[in-house]
Amino acid sequence: MTTVTSVARNCGVRAQWDFEFGSYSNAVEDTFLCDLLRGSCGCLNPRWLKVSEGAETRRQKRSRVVAKVKKGRKHEYPWPDNLNTNITSEHLTYLSHFNPLSEKLKPVTLPFVKPLIDLEKKIIEVCQMTDDTGLDFSDQIEALEGKYEQALKDLYTQLTPIQRLTVAQHTNRPTVLDHILNITDKWVELHGDRAGYDDPAIVIGIGTIDSRRYMFVGHQKGRSTKENISRNFAMPTPHGYRKALRLMTYADHHGFPIITFIDTPGAYADLKSKELGQGESVAHNLRTLFGPKVPIVRVVTGEGGSGGALAACANKLFMLENSAFYMATLLQPWTYR
Repeated sequence: MTTVTSVARNCGVRAQWDFEFGSYSNAVEDTFLCDLLRGSCGCLNPRWLKVSEGAETRRQKRSRVVAKVKKGRKHEYPWPDNLNTNITSEHLTYLSHFNPLSEKLKPVTLPFVKPLIDLEKKIIEVCQMTDDTGLDFSDQIEALEGKYEQALKDLYTQLTPIQRLTVAQHTNRPTVLDHILNITDKWVELHGDRAGYDDPAIVIGIGTIDSRRYMFVGHQKGRSTKENISRNFAMPTPHGYRKALRLMTYADHHGFPIITFIDTPGAYADLKSKELGQGESVAHNLRTLFGPKVPIVRVVTGEGGSGGALAACANKLFMLENSAFYMATLLQPWTYR
């Protein structure tokens, strides 16, 4: 029994043909599946009927055709059926995997921030006492708030390098898409490296700010453990760098300024990525991005580690407060403090 499965283009159905041959197998010699079906997929080709009749007249040959027709599945497009084509200012969220969190992020307290947490608790207790007793504790609250602001300023102006790095790697730090969705009027995310892969650690899209189009590129970390695993902890593979290079070349062709956001511990250093050309993809990005005519601005929003952060050359480099930019990812910064 030989089974051939084909999909007819014009009717959207799936046909499965089972050929059962007896002692001879030359009854349908030089007859292709495309010859068995007519242009409209409702009837059989006369050539197939003629061959079948000839096979029946010869008793040495026994043939049987069984056709099973199944309805094809509707392709699940990422956009809705009732797409609004007159969008003036909106983020096309259905083309992105970034959705609002169902639960509030759990607070993560760093060790050196605990004195500030104690002051916050005291302020809350005094405010609660004011509500319960009806007494005026405004002077005490004002004094505590002044003390808190001064302690906050002193703490963050005297951070050690390792403490500053800890703040840069904080779990609840805003991600790249948080920044993009807050500064753009319209935003649509683009996908794929045109080789069959789409690295979720790299997010790319076109956004508008004051009616001017920009190409945004960035490393996307997760806001939870599940998201971090799906985003590979913002560590790109070679597919991510090729995806970024493809769309940055597109931006240069159409004259879109490029804004890159850096927040990664480094390129993904597993064996498969090395075999697929991790070093070559980073080097190719470095070489190619010296040539675009459009301005390229790079912003370090969290941590920028190793070649994973270097893979986007820029005309200007900016760093947010309490961010870090370092090269020794394999020798993590806290190992040689």
